[in-house]
Amino acid sequence: MNNLINDGLGLMMLGMGFVFLFLGILIFATTYMSKLLTHYFPEVMPATKKPQRAPANGPAAVDPNIAAAITAAIHQHRNR
Repeated sequence: MNNLINDGLGLMMLGMGFVFLFLGILIFATTYMSKLLTHYFPEVMPATKKPQRAPANGPAAVDPNIAAAITAAIHQHRNR
């Protein structure tokens, strides 16, 4: 029985070691690829735009028929 437990623990350590090694290699590979990509394809800064001003007369006028339809839909929904 003791030999079976030792074999199980050894297999567990071997499996965990391989997973730890794989994850370490994965971290180094992704770091290296990130540095490689930023070296060959630097990030382009977007051109700055002037902020658009709101119209002086306020928001655009809403069609009264559309406003009535929206109001009726809200009223019907709340009365359910």
